[in-house]
Amino acid sequence: MRAGLAVRFLFFKNLRRCLPISKKELSINEQIRDREVRVIDADGSQLGVISLDEALRRAADRDMDLVKIAPQAAPPVCKIMDYGKYRFEQAKREKEARKNQKTVEIKEIRLSLNIDTHDFQTKAGHAKRFLGEGNKVKVSIRFRGREMGHPEIGHDIMKRFAETCAEAGAVERPSKMEGRNMLMFLAPKTDKKA
Repeated sequence: MRAGLAVRFLFFKNLRRCLPISKKELSINEQIRDREVRVIDADGSQLGVISLDEALRRAADRDMDLVKIAPQAAPPVCKIMDYGKYRFEQAKREKEARKNQKTVEIKEIRLSLNIDTHDFQTKAGHAKRFLGEGNKVKVSIRFRGREMGHPEIGHDIMKRFAETCAEAGAVERPSKMEGRNMLMFLAPKTDKKA
């Protein structure tokens, strides 16, 4: 009996995972199952609440589709439109929105308490380049052993690093100890010449 319960549990668990959360596709033509619908014409004028058969006939007369645009309304709202053209324009808008989207990455720079001048300048140069590309920079110092007793040295290094990178970015979150690490976040400067 326990094996049967386990099999049933796995079946329902997998079934729940496969069910869609939301139905992105709109119902069109014969997929609509309501008896009465509120219809909007292709030009945007209201045709009123009519039977589904009448709405489908009017859409067919214009060689267009009947699309359910507001299924939660009572009665549901349907629009007479060219569904293929609508889908094409929607895909074009989504593609344009993705193209204009800028993703901001967080780049990490690791420093140490006994960092030398040249290493410090090299890492600051990398941080300036990252900030110039529009990315955020996470600066971290890992404290080992007895170094934990001197967090003020870490704060001084972080302050010096922020001052070196001041022309490319500003401190978004000041240096703070988190366990054995000290973290600081730098964000790129935005030019406000408007």
